[in-house]
Amino acid sequence: MNEVLRPDPDALLAQLRSDEARAQRGKLRIYFGASAGVGKTWAMLSAAQRERAAGRDVLIGVVETHGRSETAALLAGLDALPLREIAYRGRTLAEFDLDTALARKPAVLLVDELAHTNAPGSRHAKRWQDVQELLAAGIEVWSALNVQHLESLNGTVGAITGVRVHETVPDTVLDEADEVVLVDVTPDELTARLAAGKVYLPQQAERAAQNFFRKGNLIALREIALRRTAEHVEDDVRGWRVEQSGAVGSGRDLQAWNTSGAILACVGPHEGAAQTVRTAARLAGQLNVRWHAVYVETPRLQRLAAAERDRILAVLKLAEELGAATAVLTGSDVAEQLAEQARRLNCATLVLGRSQPETGWRRWWPARAVPLARALALRAPALDIMEVAPADSARRLPRTSLQGALVDSDDHEKAPIHWPGYAWAAATSIALTLLCTPLASVLELSNIVMLFLLGVVGVAMRFGRGPSALAALLNVAAFDYFFVPPRLSFAVSDVQYVLTFAIMLGVGLLVGQLTAGLRFAAGVSTSRERRARSLFELTRELSAALEASQVVSLGTAAVRGHFGGDALVLVTDAADQLVMPADAPEGFDPQVADWAFRHGQSAGLATATLAAQPWHYVPLRAPMRVRGVLALSPAQPRWLLIPEQAQQLDTLARQIAIALERVHYVEVAQQAVVEMESERLRNALLGAISHDVRTPLTALIALAESLQTLPPEEHAEAARAIVAQAHELHALVSNLLDMARLESGIAGGAVNLRRDWQSVEEVVGSAIRAARTSLGGTVVQTALDPDLPLVEFDAVLIERVLVNLLENATKYGAPPIVVGARAEPGALVLTVRDHGPGLPAALLGHEQKLFDKFTRGEAESATPGVGLGLAICKAVVSAHGGEITAENARDGGAEFTVTLPRREPPEPAEAQI
Repeated sequence: MNEVLRPDPDALLAQLRSDEARAQRGKLRIYFGASAGVGKTWAMLSAAQRERAAGRDVLIGVVETHGRSETAALLAGLDALPLREIAYRGRTLAEFDLDTALARKPAVLLVDELAHTNAPGSRHAKRWQDVQELLAAGIEVWSALNVQHLESLNGTVGAITGVRVHETVPDTVLDEADEVVLVDVTPDELTARLAAGKVYLPQQAERAAQNFFRKGNLIALREIALRRTAEHVEDDVRGWRVEQSGAVGSGRDLQAWNTSGAILACVGPHEGAAQTVRTAARLAGQLNVRWHAVYVETPRLQRLAAAERDRILAVLKLAEELGAATAVLTGSDVAEQLAEQARRLNCATLVLGRSQPETGWRRWWPARAVPLARALALRAPALDIMEVAPADSARRLPRTSLQGALVDSDDHEKAPIHWPGYAWAAATSIALTLLCTPLASVLELSNIVMLFLLGVVGVAMRFGRGPSALAALLNVAAFDYFFVPPRLSFAVSDVQYVLTFAIMLGVGLLVGQLTAGLRFAAGVSTSRERRARSLFELTRELSAALEASQVVSLGTAAVRGHFGGDALVLVTDAADQLVMPADAPEGFDPQVADWAFRHGQSAGLATATLAAQPWHYVPLRAPMRVRGVLALSPAQPRWLLIPEQAQQLDTLARQIAIALERVHYVEVAQQAVVEMESERLRNALLGAISHDVRTPLTALIALAESLQTLPPEEHAEAARAIVAQAHELHALVSNLLDMARLESGIAGGAVNLRRDWQSVEEVVGSAIRAARTSLGGTVVQTALDPDLPLVEFDAVLIERVLVNLLENATKYGAPPIVVGARAEPGALVLTVRDHGPGLPAALLGHEQKLFDKFTRGEAESATPGVGLGLAICKAVVSAHGGEITAENARDGGAEFTVTLPRREPPEPAEAQI
């Protein structure tokens, strides 16, 4: 019989987690079309009417009818949210009210125009970001989208239609939609609707028919929309098959979905880098593979103007929005860095932007270097290389407020020239000329050439490439003018000097180039070492932190030290609420910090949520939960756009979060230990009282009842037995009360000792007399030094210590019991020894456990006692600043030693006459 295939437990758990996450998140339905006018909003409202008729709570958040009567008629009977009014530049803009929608929380919410850009001052910059928050709140959202608004297709659609679309949506929004409903009409039908005024007003329709709504454009856009919808359907089919394969538990089914390697997109400094990123995202979506985007910064690219560097960072941010993992690499050889990154990430395809052909006189100039594609083919023969043609028309990436704050002039601003370096180069050339002039008659010209070359090397090492090139030119000119015959003239009598000049100039330029490369490599190494050192120091310091306040202080200092500016680490209180600072710094917004904490997402500066904020808020995500928020106002806001610096900030935040969680669980563990110890003491106390209190009480009741039946001559014996049991019960209660008093006094630091100068002999004698009832007929001997001095202590408490030790020796030892006392320098030593079996073998090496509360030498014994006598002794001796120990005597028995500090007694006052 065939074996029944069992489900894979890991696959089932993964499926359960996915189903749970899907159940908590709202569903997204997108009505997708090739262009405006195909009927997306009409189809969405028609479906909403059917849902309302079926009894579902349908609410209109925002719907754009564009004046179409047929669409407006479908609004009848549907509840609609009032739009939120925002004042902007003297106008009042009506926007979708996100907060009211979250509070209303309908079953289905209609949010039209998914690619819409919100008015400045809104929580999110784009409407699709509002939709993401609605979905996270568990609300089902319906929306509409045209194909030209997809980010990866922006360049393609622009090239086809010649119209730039500035409002776009990341492809991941469409990919993650639960349902995509394609609304499609033929180009002829759409053109007829446009002519009938069912798409735009007559004036707009005439212009649209001449530009965007040409039949060729509509056919191409329809094909793109159909293909994009087919890709989504294919993803749904693939996901369903994977779920079915996981349910069956057969690994063979999963193997059918093996895909090719990942894609690596190279972001260059040219204008077409955005098109390269969009093409890579499109290709990754078609192949269903992961993809990466990387920018290689060389010494030459490091000198780009600030505006051009901002454009590169904007392209990297675009790649992140399209689902790529981004990185910035450094090195002098771009091909080598790309090949190494492709091998490290296991990428099978590399996407490059096609280099522009040289124009004008440059096309006749010899090639300066091997083309990048050819260099990559030599270094990575197995790598598939794809070149992307530049788009004829594509929208320009918007510059964020962060980027705009970094550049004050136009986009073509160049990096400032460091004039002091060039001044030093000129001064060095003049100084060398003056130095070599008196030496011209002594040194050969070849030696003077070496001095000039030495000057070029010094300038290159100190000031870099540009000043070194100037120094090389000036030194060649000075050498020719002042030292080569005929002197004081640029004429050359010997043609060989021309070669000397060329070598001098070439060596100077080469040294400058090499020195600049070394300085660049040193700067890269310094930056990497700085990031690694920050993480190392923070990890080392956090490992020793035991309190949340220490973690907050160390984390704040580490972030400030790395990024500069100001930083705050906000933690939660016992009610799991974010604790805001009492004195908030300028620009800090508690509401944004609380939003980042509750949603577990970054917000503020350099993010897509409330980007106008001057602070950047990062949730402190620990393995178990979000532990707080890291707020940062960096000295250089540009750093937050660099992937490596953003990853550094996330790593610092993760380290702080892990440390906070560790401290939290340390406190939980300590509390658990305290509770366990309290429970142990409670059980021991109840067990001791149930045994040692009930026994004398039972004896008292029995003796009292026997008095009624005993003859008179036996009443005296019964009375003595009653007195003995009452004394035993009194001693037990006294021990409990004394221990409670001493424990409370020690904890509060207020044990009231009535110290006085006492005679040790008298205290020992009174203790033996007080313990006579418990001793019975046990022999007690004393071994006291004959010249014991007076010692300052509390006589009542020390007497109680000796009584407890005598009673303990009587219970567990054997006679005779010896009480000793001797004086040592600075101490009084009291000993109580018996001649019994000694300490239990289980306590050897752990004798101090005898002095713990409710600890007895024999766990199960008929000997009465609750195990508080020795604990009281230790508490009293510790209150006096002394020490008590227990050990086995050499010739048998147990010996307890009490050591009390002492000082010399005062001199007796002379008698008055």
